[in-house]
Amino acid sequence: AAVPSQVVPGADPSARHLCFAWGPAEVLVCETLFGRRGGFPSRREGGQGRAFPPGTLTACVAGTGEGGPSSSRLFVVRKDQDIYIQTLRKLFNESHGIFIGLQRSEEELAGKSRKAQLVQVSKNYRSVIRACMEDMHQAAILTRDPALHSQYSTQVSILSAMELIWNLCEILFVEAAAAGPLLLRLLDWVRLHVCDVDNMVHEVLSSENPSKHELFWNVVDVFVLQGRMDEARHLLSKEASANPTLVNMYKILDDLMKKMPVPSLGNTQTLTEMELKWQHWHEECQQYLQDGTFASNSHMESICKILLGDEDAILEKKDLMTTWYHFLVTRLLYSHPTVKPMELRMDLFLGGESSPEPLDTILMAAFEFELHQVIKECSIALSNWWFVAHLTDLLDHCKLLQSHNLYFGSNMREFLLLEYASGLFSHHSLWQLGVDYFDHCPEYGRVYLELHIERIPLNTEQKALKVLRICEQRQMHEQVRSICKIMAMKALRNNRLGSALSWSIRAKDAAFATLISDRFLKDYCESGCFSDLDLIDNLGPSMLLSDRLTFLGKYREFHRLYGEKRFSEAAKLLLMLMTAHIAPCSFWMTLLTDALPLLEQKEVIFSAEQTYELMRCLEDLTAGKSDKQKFQDDDIETMKVEMLRLALARNLARVIVKEGTLEGS
Repeated sequence: AAVPSQVVPGADPSARHLCFAWGPAEVLVCETLFGRRGGFPSRREGGQGRAFPPGTLTACVAGTGEGGPSSSRLFVVRKDQDIYIQTLRKLFNESHGIFIGLQRSEEELAGKSRKAQLVQVSKNYRSVIRACMEDMHQAAILTRDPALHSQYSTQVSILSAMELIWNLCEILFVEAAAAGPLLLRLLDWVRLHVCDVDNMVHEVLSSENPSKHELFWNVVDVFVLQGRMDEARHLLSKEASANPTLVNMYKILDDLMKKMPVPSLGNTQTLTEMELKWQHWHEECQQYLQDGTFASNSHMESICKILLGDEDAILEKKDLMTTWYHFLVTRLLYSHPTVKPMELRMDLFLGGESSPEPLDTILMAAFEFELHQVIKECSIALSNWWFVAHLTDLLDHCKLLQSHNLYFGSNMREFLLLEYASGLFSHHSLWQLGVDYFDHCPEYGRVYLELHIERIPLNTEQKALKVLRICEQRQMHEQVRSICKIMAMKALRNNRLGSALSWSIRAKDAAFATLISDRFLKDYCESGCFSDLDLIDNLGPSMLLSDRLTFLGKYREFHRLYGEKRFSEAAKLLLMLMTAHIAPCSFWMTLLTDALPLLEQKEVIFSAEQTYELMRCLEDLTAGKSDKQKFQDDDIETMKVEMLRLALARNLARVIVKEGTLEGS
């Protein structure tokens, strides 16, 4: 069948056109020479995809043409391609549990307890990112497919950048580290994320004689630049042991490094005390440098200059730092260790770069405490909504976004969560996670859930029951009826009457229940037995949904009573079905025929009054037919009527005799 398509307005009729057709979760886009071959091409071949920022769409090439003026390319455009990457499933699934736990946490926690809880939540998110990154790294190592290796390596880089950004936001916004502890947190951040020199460190330390290795002093410098003084001193001791002429110089430098004041996490000293100690230590370093104590060894002299915070000396080691934010933290460590959060500035750290990378832009915005700019830049740079949705939710719980509402009504947290959850709903199984995200969007979550849940393909009955349970728990009555009607129609088309009836009862659809009941009765007339007896026997109050369903349930009850030889109760029920007009007129002949075995029993079952009622029903049935219809009735129907009249007359005679005998006695 031809796919309905539209052409981009203003396109040149003689040139290629961009045609498109909307679907429930994706768009088909086709570039074609419209003048010769309109609409979508019929030939489809394999292709590859590329990712766009979350604010746009992700395009996956589903087919390409080969050469010629009429060749075409067909694209499948999805909103969020990352959710289809199998190795990212851990990220989505495990972060969902952390998100739900945060929403259900005790709101009455305040002060330090609440902050500690939020910091732990942030660390949990980061641990999930790191675990996913490690899995992706292993997958990249194990795969032999170059395309997959490239994809995994790209994802490792993206996840690494995500953790880097999240960790910095945790330090600056969630924990909101004060002056002193702030620098220690930033040092840990640099050590964790600046891994480019790890191989060099490992190579030197694993050599037979580290002090003779050509990269020995580079490793010492790296340790100093990252504030890892104990490791730097340990390496210098090896150099002093191998070179006795440097022992005195080493002892002085070792003593300076050992005495270097470091901020305390336990707040055992005030900032003033810390600054006084640091100033005294700084003057001591300055004195040794001016005295030329290290003049005979350029390496130790360079280290002393770094300890003094000499910017030129630090910049000389820029190849060992690899990133501007490493330089920032190193300079603060040796020039302003008690830096306060709002004193962080970004003036000189990018050197002469005129167009910073997206990651640099995000980190700069964080250091400048431009929280909304961080979220905006992450939304543009990253390929899915996961990061900004969860980070914004956490920051909202930290009460950092309370004053920022979007112009169209929803706040930023809810907007990003809605976008992320909407992407999950296009996946065949991750949609279940999206439900909980919608639940925690108080303004528009319910509306979004109602719209998205109607688009879930109900491929199996098990999936339909899962969707139905979600709707019932949230009192989404319209969606419940819709799902039940869809499943009832599917079951009916497959001739599964029991399932169709069950779904129609759940939908409380009287008209459809009547239709299916008629099908049950029709099948009974044709085969002489009921299907799905367990369902019909256990209808309970549900049979009151429609008169026809009530009749079906009661008629089945008549058969059960008859099978249990409870003839008197069966006779009363049969007569009630006819006289109360519950049974459809078209089924009266069947009911009267069912009465024949009861009329022929040795024991009289029907009383005289009941027999008269049966006679009246038979006459009403035959009198309601025109002469033409009577003429068209086959011999079997005529025989049934005669047999019924005879049986009713005989039963009436037996009843009169029996009742007369009883009166005479």
